[in-house]
Amino acid sequence: MNFSKEFKKLKGDASSRNFYRKKNNKNSSIIVYSKKDKKSNLLDYDSINKILITNKIIAPQLLSQNYSKNFIEIQDFGNETIFNLFKNKRINKINIYKKIVNLLNRIQSISQKKVINFKNQIYKVPKYTPKILEQEAKLFTEWYIKNKIKKSEQKKFKNSFNKIIKVLIKKIHFKNDTFVHRDFHISNLMVFKNDIGVIDSQDALIGNKAYDLASLIDDVRFQTSVTLKNKIYNFYLKTQKKLNKKYFKNDFEIISVLRNLKIIGVFTRLAVRDNKKKYLQLIPYTWRLIRLRSQSDNFRDLNYLLKVLEKNK
Repeated sequence: MNFSKEFKKLKGDASSRNFYRKKNNKNSSIIVYSKKDKKSNLLDYDSINKILITNKIIAPQLLSQNYSKNFIEIQDFGNETIFNLFKNKRINKINIYKKIVNLLNRIQSISQKKVINFKNQIYKVPKYTPKILEQEAKLFTEWYIKNKIKKSEQKKFKNSFNKIIKVLIKKIHFKNDTFVHRDFHISNLMVFKNDIGVIDSQDALIGNKAYDLASLIDDVRFQTSVTLKNKIYNFYLKTQKKLNKKYFKNDFEIISVLRNLKIIGVFTRLAVRDNKKKYLQLIPYTWRLIRLRSQSDNFRDLNYLLKVLEKNK
């Protein structure tokens, strides 16, 4: 089926999916096509959306599916992301961020971990294990350092990096017991009927309470001041009466750094492997976020190691 001839192709994201807007009189829907990783991109995506919708979170409803032909049809939320909304400099961002934090609290309160997917199978939201966190961080050394240091020094760098990452992960306090969207930033939050809808949730896991807040505040795609970051962080803390603030700050910083090291690896892979070079322009700001969050003693060894790459940033 050639969707590009029948429907309007929409701007894609960093995934292997393609999106098309299907219009029928005044109604419209979105066709999500994915031949690669289609279980995650189609079946799991709808499963997570079902969990969100059941818990009164606005997420795209499934309208139809043809899994054998690699596509699903879902509800159309339009084009207005929070990211686009923030292009208007007169918008009071902190008020919007407070609404997002309240939404995040509702997402984090989800206890449901299972759902019946459209193939009549039980889908269980996986755990965000330390092993997954470690493998994600290793994307940094697998892709980014190749052209940054001599080939003869890369093995030593990787070994040192891997040891440091394992130590950092062991210093995380909170358990993996919270519903984590895993890509919770303003490009994946839609303005929908005077409310906020959530998209791109297929990678959701049961993980650390700090993860989605780190995704939101230290969003590599949207630069914000340290002052605004602190306001969002502090507002979240005010909504969490029983939170151990010291432990949470520790986890927030470690997860933000690990996540952004992963992102540098992912953006480099997109450029090298998939010829999506536009993401390279986001790497300098990603480094700034890493420096911002790596000022405690937890990161002494990591900072020492990363000085090897300083001149190439």
